[in-house]
Amino acid sequence: MSFEANQLQENLEALLVALKKAKPSSAKGTFLKKVSISTTMGAGVSVDQSTLNTQA
Repeated sequence: MSFEANQLQENLEALLVALKKAKPSSAKGTFLKKVSISTTMGAGVSVDQSTLNTQA
């Protein structure tokens, strides 16, 4: 299965929003420090979180 760039961005944004909503209230500090994506056997690529719309 292959994704277009906008589909991949939408999926990543939805994942990050869900993770932020699931953050326990007792968790202190930065919950997500870095995000990277990769294919199953490929090298990881860092994602600049500031380019994503992750407002919950």
